Parts: sequence; structure tokens; C-alpha cells
Amino acid sequence: MIRIFAFLLTLLAAPVLAAPNGTIRVIDADTIDVGGTRVRLFGIDAPEMGQPCWADGREWDCGAWTRDAVRNRFEGAYARCTTRDTDRYGRVVAQCSVDGQDMGQLIVYSGMAWAFRRYSETYDLDEKAAAVAARGLWAVEVEMPSDFRAAQLTDNPAPNQNCAIKGNISSGGRIYHVPGQENYARTRINPANGERWFCSSAEAEAAGWRAARR
Repeated sequence: MIRIFAFLLTLLAAPVLAAPNGTIRVIDADTIDVGGTRVRLFGIDAPEMGQPCWADGREWDCGAWTRDAVRNRFEGAYARCTTRDTDRYGRVVAQCSVDGQDMGQLIVYSGMAWAFRRYSETYDLDEKAAAVAARGLWAVEVEMPSDFRAAQLTDNPAPNQNCAIKGNISSGGRIYHVPGQENYARTRINPANGERWFCSSAEAEAAGWRAARR
């Protein structure tokens, strides 16, 4: 009886992951705000902001390109989300639908992101359909986001890969950037100026940094 009571107390004490529902604000092709909650879309991976694409002798910002495509499709729409997890940056990881259609599936099928097979095979067939039709990312030359992120960390490495949040100091004050945000890749950390790395958003905020808007 005592063991059962202790188990029930454990369940009550466990954090409940909220299922965000609300109006969408697109941050990038795989990250959105839903009713004010930052959501990393489950099972997909999109180019980072500042990551280049090439085609026909031209180069452009692949992250901005895919973000704008997703923004044109979903910005301001109402999303219903099912929470799957939280990531190490404190973001809710969720599958979200708009008008009954899975956002992740539509984004991958349109060629604006890849199936993130490291975590799920859910969108494998949608990616293959985009590849066969040469849609979006399948019509250009582009590095995989994981390789691009690794190169960025090598260029300005975090002392611990589990502590990759950048605490930057600028004219706007003390601002922290998490991987995937618009200015993350171009932000450099200089400890001599009081800048530092954080392991979580909560740690950064406790130290007096505020979140970057995008």
C-alpha cells in the first residue's frame, strides 16, 4: 500500500507538458509560436537562418527562404498541437495541425524541410515524394542542417555541446539565442566582454539574460 501511495505521489509531482493551441507565428520552417508558446515541430528539420542554398549560379539564405514559404502558408492560422516532448532548450516539441492537416507533413511534402529520422520516421514517405517531384530543397544544393550546425559550433564552439545557448551582450542588452533562431549562427560569444554560454533558457534568465525575439 505504501509503495502504491508513493507511486501516485510521483505521478502527481511529474511535470505536465501543456498542449499548446492558438494562433501561429512562424519563427522558421520548423519552429513556431503557438498562442505565445515556442514549439519545435516534431519529426522535421529545416535549414537554419543564414544557411545558404545554391542553384543556377545563385546563392541565397535557405533558412529565410523556407521560413517565408511556411509563413505564407501558416502565419496567423489557428493550430492545435499534441505535445510529444520538450527539448534541451525548453521548447515544446509537438505535432501541430491546421484545419485538420498535419503541419509537419505539409512542410516536408512541399520540400521546405526534411524528415528528421534521428527522432522519427513519421514523414519519411512525404520526404520521398518531395524528392521525386524535385520540390523545394530537392531542387537546390544545400547542406543538411545537422552538418551546418556542427560547422557553426566548430567555428565558435560551445565548451559543452549540451550548453549551446549563446548569451550575447549588445546595445539591446543581455540577450540569449538558442540554436535555430534567426541570429544564432552569426552570434559570436566573447567571454572577455562578459558574454557566456548557457545550458538552458531558465539558467540564462536567472542570470539576467532575456530571450531573443526570433
